[in-house]
Amino acid sequence: MDKNKVIQKIGDCGVVAIVRAETADLALKVAQACADAGIAAVEVTFTVPGAADVIKKLAETYNTGEILIGAGTVLDTETARTAILAGAQYIISPCLNKDVVALCNRYQIPCMPGAMTIKEVVECMEAGADIIKIFPAELFGPAIIKAIKGPLPQVKLMPTGGVSLDNVNDWIKAGSVAVGIGGNLTAGAKKGDFASITAIGKQFVEKVKAARGK
Repeated sequence: MDKNKVIQKIGDCGVVAIVRAETADLALKVAQACADAGIAAVEVTFTVPGAADVIKKLAETYNTGEILIGAGTVLDTETARTAILAGAQYIISPCLNKDVVALCNRYQIPCMPGAMTIKEVVECMEAGADIIKIFPAELFGPAIIKAIKGPLPQVKLMPTGGVSLDNVNDWIKAGSVAVGIGGNLTAGAKKGDFASITAIGKQFVEKVKAARGK
């Protein structure tokens, strides 16, 4: 899928599901539950054993674009290239690595490095990041989004960490283009309760729409 279409699809839905699964089978089940909820994107972190194989399997399964498959916790260019070759459609990092951003831009893959301060946000923008992940977001709360977008209204921000059903409305209204959600969405996977992921996912999607006035 074209880079701009990937970014647009993530923004249109406003929810990125963060998947930390021990096996490809478990990741597939979580991804399907997210797809059933109407979530546009799933991020498989490289803290998962065999993450590249999981991404490859998911990319092969969802090859018609019904759900986007990305790679998270990408710390270096070697991991980024491995993820892209496996089929990752976007790359997310906890912090800025300029070489990773350059590699992603070379292959026209959306890149989302993490930042904690406005200086780091500007550095991410100057490096060519597409969306900047505010992480760990629970340390700041939604006010940081509004604060950053005051002097930088053009920046696309995605908070990750601490986003819940109780506060997702605040994050979106503050100006977030999307939110990254992990355990608050996927906790049911540990018990095999994938229906709960779909149910909670639908609530997140609806709350994002409501916050946007849709």
